[in-house]
Amino acid sequence: MNKGKYVYAQITGFLPQRVFDRIVNKYDGNKYVKHFTCWNQLLTMIFVQLTSRESLRDLIVAINAHSQKSYHLGFGKNVTRSNLAKANENRDYRIFEEFAYHLIDLARNKLANEDFEIKVKVYAFDSSTIYLCLNVFWWAKFRKAKGGIKLHTLYNITTQTPAFVHITNATVNDVNAMDVIPYEAEAYYIFDRGYVDFARLYTINILSSFFVIRAKKNMKFKSSVFAKVNESNGVMSDQSRKLLGYYAAKDYPDVIRKVVFYDKEMNRTFIFITNNMELPPEQIALLYKKR
Repeated sequence: MNKGKYVYAQITGFLPQRVFDRIVNKYDGNKYVKHFTCWNQLLTMIFVQLTSRESLRDLIVAINAHSQKSYHLGFGKNVTRSNLAKANENRDYRIFEEFAYHLIDLARNKLANEDFEIKVKVYAFDSSTIYLCLNVFWWAKFRKAKGGIKLHTLYNITTQTPAFVHITNATVNDVNAMDVIPYEAEAYYIFDRGYVDFARLYTINILSSFFVIRAKKNMKFKSSVFAKVNESNGVMSDQSRKLLGYYAAKDYPDVIRKVVFYDKEMNRTFIFITNNMELPPEQIALLYKKR
């Protein structure tokens, strides 16, 4: 007796299949394919993530346990480990990358947070190291007996969705990933102090974008222009100044702003630098807090 769609089929039913099919045709993803299409592959790999399968073998065991439901779940007539492995290895990754960015764009429009106090685009950028088995992922050399990659993610704070993802070898320094960020004019980019590179920060300034980043303790500045502060809000100082040091001043010749903020809840003092000279200092601290 038919009792309707399975829950998994209902969830994946929200995916815009026509858009996916258009992308597949763009890259000839289903060329010479008879049974296990790109759509079947997509739904199978989504099932991997939602059910926390640890390997292809683990996945096939789970699917075979419900083999009579395989077609209705969107996996096709039959899924084998060899066919899935070949599909993952040989099919154009751009099919799934382009579709992922399309879904992110849909989510960004749906999840826009109108309650955020600063009505601009705000992005946070950071990286995560993902460790891999060097025997399997021989190309991901990291340490002598360990493999790994770095996932550099640009995260839209207002919509709480990733806006850009860049994958590198785990040995790549984080600041190098700043070169591939698709900067937008008038948008804010929030970094931790591991991304302090004045040449790259000056590039953001030239592109009419804004940055907020934690300063390093050994940073030196020239004479300051002090602004009025309200210590009741946690703002200890707000200064505009030029950098000292031959290389720092050469890489960033313009005036830069330094905001010192005391967080009562954490009992910590934070030092931020930014190229935005107009926002109130407490808003600068709020931007980093949202990160």
